[in-house]
Amino acid sequence: QVTLVETGGGLVQAGASLRISCTASGRSASWYNMGWVRQAPGKDREFVAAINADGRRTNYSDSVKGRFTISRDGTENTIILQMNNLKPEDTAVYYCAADYLKGLRSLLNYQYWGQGTQVTVSS
Repeated sequence: QVTLVETGGGLVQAGASLRISCTASGRSASWYNMGWVRQAPGKDREFVAAINADGRRTNYSDSVKGRFTISRDGTENTIILQMNNLKPEDTAVYYCAADYLKGLRSLLNYQYWGQGTQVTVSS
């Protein structure tokens, strides 16, 4: 069993930067691929970014590529999403997810999920 806790988020203006984090706890948490999914009001969940267990491989959606960076602090079992040049369309609840077996392109089907953190970007 893995527990995921997200921190960060908030309200910023367009063009600003924001960082959100997710810490995993539980058995063998450091072995899990992890990533971020977001859900805007009235829309389906959307893949944002993923990182593998050792932090050497990443995957991004086209909508955030070049603006968002996902990284991993292995000592803390924490992943960080650095979001730059935020746009109003980035407004959503951002969920952290983790899975031991599924690859970086299967984030929407990951086994473990956090409670989510709200990111709001005003125009």
